[in-house]
Amino acid sequence: MYKQKMIEKVRELKNKKDILILAIESSCDETSIAVVKNGREVLSNVISSQIEIHKRFGGVVPEVASRNHTMAIVNVLDESLQVAGVTLKDIDAVAVTYGAGLIGALMVGVNFAKGLAYANNLPLIAVNHIKGHIAASYLAFKELKPPFICLVVSGGHTAILKVTDYTKHTLIGSTLDDAVGEAYDKVSRMLGLGYPGGPKIDKLAKEGEANIQFTSRDKLAKTFNSSYSGLKTAVINYVHTLKQKGAELPINDICASFQVAAIDGLIEKAIKVAKKHKMNKIVLAGGVAANSYLRARIDNRSKEEGLTVYYPPRVMCTDNAAMIGSAGYYNLINEEGMADLSLTPKPSLPL
Repeated sequence: MYKQKMIEKVRELKNKKDILILAIESSCDETSIAVVKNGREVLSNVISSQIEIHKRFGGVVPEVASRNHTMAIVNVLDESLQVAGVTLKDIDAVAVTYGAGLIGALMVGVNFAKGLAYANNLPLIAVNHIKGHIAASYLAFKELKPPFICLVVSGGHTAILKVTDYTKHTLIGSTLDDAVGEAYDKVSRMLGLGYPGGPKIDKLAKEGEANIQFTSRDKLAKTFNSSYSGLKTAVINYVHTLKQKGAELPINDICASFQVAAIDGLIEKAIKVAKKHKMNKIVLAGGVAANSYLRARIDNRSKEEGLTVYYPPRVMCTDNAAMIGSAGYYNLINEEGMADLSLTPKPSLPL
């Protein structure tokens, strides 16, 4: 009954000039709530990060993340509404990340969103976290429209997608094991650099040289898939060998060499996919899209190939609710992701 009533309300909303989406993101260790207008304008995007909390553990502890979401979410809501200069009466719909992510963390956001939507008689829109990352560039680049090729690079996903519309895409290639962000964190932990690994390796790589050959011939070179288990093992073996010899570890060179091995192949695959599908736009999405080497390298290669590359500001690369609000808006106007009080978090979702 609730869902059918909300579908009717959504159809009325599509005739409204301005649609305000209240978006909630809690898939990992950021509690974020945003207000987004018409899928393109960010009125507020408040993020409460738990990075300092999880540093002591060397990574995100799911139970700790869930508890901190619970403690932070009401205050984040209040601040987000205040920054946007609106009240709940001005909101047209509630969008929430329902997967993929940590099940306990997702549950906090989903249950909070269900309560808000039901209590305020608002449509509830379920959003796939990865589609949120794709939508981050819609907020940064008002001229950007599908179709385009999207290179998704994050802690949980590494994939190349053909985005054909705001709510539709086709998976072209993906990692067969670790995601690229996961590989960064594991290498960082092994080198004693701590968490989060990506920014630490990126920073040290700038002081080093990519003069270490970690991997042999890429067995997936002729495909659009990728693999990081072999690279991760090669770095571990290299470090163990030096330690057994009592030699000093060239940390900066290890970081630079790992980064080149992890990133260059992905960029070349994305460019090949763009050419194969006769598309001239590549969009970066996900936390690793904040990596300075990736951004500089794909800029140069895209210019050489006559392609245009888009990537959002760094604050929009990491988990945030504004991107969920943008994706939620496009779900709403296409009547997709309509949910009710039976909405259940999903720790994994197909790309």
